[in-house]
Amino acid sequence: MAPVRELPRRDPGEAPPGSTRLALLHRRILACRRCQEAGLLARAAPVLPEARPSRVVLVGQAPGRVEETIRRPFSGRGGRILFRWLERAGLGDEEDARRAVYLTSITKCFPGPAASGAGDRRPSRAEVELCREHLDRQLALLRPWLVLAVGQMALERFLPPRPMQQSVGRLFSAAGQELDPGALPGPPALPLVLPLPHPSGASRWLNQEANRELLEGALQVLRGLLQRPPPG
Repeated sequence: MAPVRELPRRDPGEAPPGSTRLALLHRRILACRRCQEAGLLARAAPVLPEARPSRVVLVGQAPGRVEETIRRPFSGRGGRILFRWLERAGLGDEEDARRAVYLTSITKCFPGPAASGAGDRRPSRAEVELCREHLDRQLALLRPWLVLAVGQMALERFLPPRPMQQSVGRLFSAAGQELDPGALPGPPALPLVLPLPHPSGASRWLNQEANRELLEGALQVLRGLLQRPPPG
């Protein structure tokens, strides 16, 4: 499926606007050892995307073991599922989506496996707080008009607490107000927040048909948003 919108073309040697400042921010984040020094992680190894600015930002939970090894966000099984979703929303294949969307996470380091052995450990509240400044600075620099909040932890960062079933398939303002995707507001409501479920195989949320229908609704909302000029 072709992308819904032609991607901007640049000379290969031309840096996108803001890329230098983003690269500097990335260097600061990559040097972070806060959780390691606090004894929360055995080894700090932040994972970040290319320093390519975008005003569409996708925020997940944390890198997985594959991402820690490859040093690229969303490189594991969950990432393959996620990119299939984005393709259905009109963002093209994986490389198209990586160029169009800035991919990041609530915490930047692999937290280790879950104690149960199923999936990855959910980052602790202490880890989230130590990493909060990094995400805040990314968002302040990129000034996104749209945030794709993937999974419960990302939803908790951007929206008031609510069940996933009451979030996926709906669009929200920065203040958490539900919006009509056909009548978008102006800058004060930005960034718009579109919740998506976590694509991890450890999640059972998508086992229910009703939840899969909510996901399809969310992807249709995303397709519609990408076909219109960004608000603000």
